[in-house]
Amino acid sequence: MITPGFVAAEDRNAVTAMLRTQLAGLPARSPFYAGLFAEHGTDPTALVSLDDMRKLPFTDKQMLRDSQAATPPLGGHAGVDMVDVIRVHASTGTTGKPSWVGVTRRDSDAWTEMVSRAFMTMGATREDIVLHGAGLTLFVGGLPIRDALERIGCTMVPVGTGASEKAVQALESLGVTALHATPSYIRYLAEYVRKLGRDPREFGIRKIFVGGEPGGGEPAFQRHMQEAWGAQVTEGLGNADMAPVLFAEPPGAGGMRFTGGRHVLVELIDPETGEPLVPEPGVSGELVYTSVDRECCPLVRFRTRDRVLVTGLADDGAPLIRCVGRTDDMLILRGVNVFPTAIRDLVQTLHPRTNGVVQIVLPSPGPSVEPPLRVEVEVGEEPGDQDGLRHEIEDLIRARLTVRASVAIVPPGSLERSEMKSRLTRISS
Repeated sequence: MITPGFVAAEDRNAVTAMLRTQLAGLPARSPFYAGLFAEHGTDPTALVSLDDMRKLPFTDKQMLRDSQAATPPLGGHAGVDMVDVIRVHASTGTTGKPSWVGVTRRDSDAWTEMVSRAFMTMGATREDIVLHGAGLTLFVGGLPIRDALERIGCTMVPVGTGASEKAVQALESLGVTALHATPSYIRYLAEYVRKLGRDPREFGIRKIFVGGEPGGGEPAFQRHMQEAWGAQVTEGLGNADMAPVLFAEPPGAGGMRFTGGRHVLVELIDPETGEPLVPEPGVSGELVYTSVDRECCPLVRFRTRDRVLVTGLADDGAPLIRCVGRTDDMLILRGVNVFPTAIRDLVQTLHPRTNGVVQIVLPSPGPSVEPPLRVEVEVGEEPGDQDGLRHEIEDLIRARLTVRASVAIVPPGSLERSEMKSRLTRISS
């Protein structure tokens, strides 16, 4: 059966009807899906209910890359001609080569609706002055966020990345009430302000909206940034190939709820077997998305590789989730799966003895790694006994993640910083 919970009961019939229309017309306008359905012997017109979705084949990122390489520029899965595309975004992934994502006027309007709903869920109001500290170029967390904040009625300050001096000037003079950026940049900007001899709390920020990488909802990170900025932190989750923000955290909820409405169908699956999972508290799985009414790049059962944990249920029964990492970032140490974000999240719990900045040093590309796992950790403002700290982190990793680690304590500022997404692993030279 289709994963229950992510489709509101009142939307189920409408979503089913829209999806049947989408699937019935897809082979005629998408050579990619015409071939994929034929290869799997799938008749997309046979979908009667959402439970029939599991009969359809999955789509993954490599398939989209291959499609674009064979049929440039947008691939055989594009579904429309370039003349109908009003904007192109991109995601780079691990290869560094852009994977292009086109949007039509209707697609853009749907994105704006979804992202607006997400930011309002996270607490944005028309009274907010939002400093936007994320890229405004090909990144889907740029221009679509602008469109959504402007629809809400917020005042947006599009500082972007690489302009922390300008960000501070804006904080000083514009009465900024909220920040939007990746978790990495929120931490980076706090450090930048402190290096100027100033306290981030003096700027009066009340709200921080984070997304673009896992970790923004980790309780230790949220406490750390709450203390640093004096602001409430809420998290959003999206996907460059589907929509910029599809899940958003209501303040104080302890997890993100689906905010994509009728535009996207969500499944939770076992990443190993592909079988659907019921999103009950404590269940962990991979998110899968299907476009319900997309014109350009309409994807069917797209495997995001985002591994999430169901943290609870909202008052109306909607699942609340946290992203714990990407399945393609996972490391395997003698049969034990470890996400680099999990290492960082554990280290963050020891603030202010550490500042939460970590990097895992690998002898060669993963996922298989021989223990002990080499981890470098920057000290914080109050490190205390550094040798004791090193042993405590090693013991914590062994106790919580059941792997052996070799921890090196390094001075603040030793590890790579990023104003976008932090790199949690590196290959030893």
